Amino acid sequence: MIVHADPSYNFIDPEQISRIIDAARQPAPSQVREIIARGLEKKGLSLSDVAVLLQSDDTELDAEIFAAARRIKQEIYGNRIVLFAPLYVSNECANQCSYCGFNAKNSELVRKTLTSEEIAGEVRALEDCGQKRLLLVYGEHPKITAQWIADSVATVYETLSDKSGAIRRVNINCAPLDVAGFKLLHQAGIGTYQCFQETYHQPTYEKMHLAGNKTDYLWRLQAMDRAQQAGIDDVGIGVLFGLYDHRFELLAMLRHAEELESRWGAGPHTISFPRMEPALGSELSQAPPYLISDHTFKKIVAITRLAVPYTGIIMSTRESATMRTELLQLGVSQMSAGSSTSPGGYRDGSSDEITSQQFSLGDHRQLDDIVLDLVRQGFTPSWCTACYRTGRTGEHFMTLAKEGFIQNFCHPNALLTLKEYLNDYAGTATVEAGKRHIEGELEACQLKVKPQLEAKLTKIEAGERDLYV
Repeated sequence: MIVHADPSYNFIDPEQISRIIDAARQPAPSQVREIIARGLEKKGLSLSDVAVLLQSDDTELDAEIFAAARRIKQEIYGNRIVLFAPLYVSNECANQCSYCGFNAKNSELVRKTLTSEEIAGEVRALEDCGQKRLLLVYGEHPKITAQWIADSVATVYETLSDKSGAIRRVNINCAPLDVAGFKLLHQAGIGTYQCFQETYHQPTYEKMHLAGNKTDYLWRLQAMDRAQQAGIDDVGIGVLFGLYDHRFELLAMLRHAEELESRWGAGPHTISFPRMEPALGSELSQAPPYLISDHTFKKIVAITRLAVPYTGIIMSTRESATMRTELLQLGVSQMSAGSSTSPGGYRDGSSDEITSQQFSLGDHRQLDDIVLDLVRQGFTPSWCTACYRTGRTGEHFMTLAKEGFIQNFCHPNALLTLKEYLNDYAGTATVEAGKRHIEGELEACQLKVKPQLEAKLTKIEAGERDLYV
């Protein structure tokens, strides 16, 4: 595997990406359909293929792209949707990013960094409503060191709720670290390290990031490689759509995925698709320079599912409940639920507190409302963490995924976690709908592990917890 220690190494070639876009303008319908057929083989697509699909403006062909994405999503992930909650630990930040409410120059924002006791209080509140997987989010500030982050992770894992036990998996979204810093996070037992480039277009990046460590484009671009060197083999990438041309951004992000796979044997574990939303103190966020329509956004997600079929696609609560529901059909496999983007927002109930949040939420439903909506639509909510705890990560996970592992093990484990949720947290309507859903899934199940699944469901009903096949 090739590891580039040179801090000047830049694998994003803007001229090459522009040439690919230009060469794919006004594609013939036959070319689009050929690429869709290739995507259905679940072997991924080239950047040129993606550029063609992006620039097809035929609504009938778009419908075929959406249908292909739905089929691939079903064949690989089934009806399983992984749920998690973001926990904002600090909104203090030394960076000046034009689009972000955490901008160091934003005098309107009420700054807060949670203490260990406050972190524990937030965790208990999240545990008591049924959350098992958290994404910890931090601003970039001198006080937020790698050791401080590692200590906060330890606090999360150590915090137990009398009602519901413990958080089983902590993922991290924090500023890029050096290899030594990432090793501390790895030793703390994090799952996925997540960091978004925001925009891969370097001139735009430099225009949007006015001061602070985040002005260093290449330091951020190479963060995933330093994380891999430190032993964190599940990483998550993303861009903030609205800062620059969505065609360039998607191709560049997929180029990043190619680079990770070539160096480390596996591309990103997840790709996130945040779209710019209004943020306190940011005029730019009120009128994104490259606003994209809902249709185009759905098309971006669908094409990504064809391009990287085995990569998890995450959708945040920036989007409305209606939009998120539609995107579940087009490739999304993970979503946040019952979210707050304010430090302290769960325990004190200030999930809509605009004076401390990073951006405006689009989906204000609580976790139980989302679970109920999912099962009524035929999806299986999942809080499974078995792969992390059995060492099935990185290249190993991707190899298993391509062999049908997700359907054979992840789906049964999702049903086990749903059973736990129904027994311990769900409201009456969710319990009734969830039980019917599990019964239907068992009736349709033809997997070899079905006897194990049924036995473990019985054990959960009797009071056992944290079971997986």
